Amino acid sequence: MTPNLVYVVVIGVLFAAGVSMVLERSLTRVLMGMILLGNGVNLLILLGGEAGTPPIVGLGPGEQMADPLPQIMILTAIVITLGMTAFLLALAYRSWAMSGHDEVQDDVEDQRIMRLAERDQGSGTDDTDHEATP
Repeated sequence: MTPNLVYVVVIGVLFAAGVSMVLERSLTRVLMGMILLGNGVNLLILLGGEAGTPPIVGLGPGEQMADPLPQIMILTAIVITLGMTAFLLALAYRSWAMSGHDEVQDDVEDQRIMRLAERDQGSGTDDTDHEATP
């Protein structure tokens, strides 16, 4: 079975939009990006299976039965995506309830390390330049 070009383009768009949204600082956009990525994965797995009769013994010849593995994997991916969506939704709601917005801020320790790195870079010194003198 050769994949349909429309499916391939849709999967590419879902992955591209999902990745770009996951990289945003807003937890709502991260949530939407994870949903898009999950749907893209489901379509990608769907393209891996071949069409055929239902995989129930006795309903048709064994050669014409569809492979049930992609269907099982899609159901598993749906459950995992639902769990991730619920977790990120709870995280976004908690962030909004505590601070009034869902923007992810830089950590205090990260800001301190960035200031130290900028200061070291501005002074022209580097930790690797110091050699032990005998």
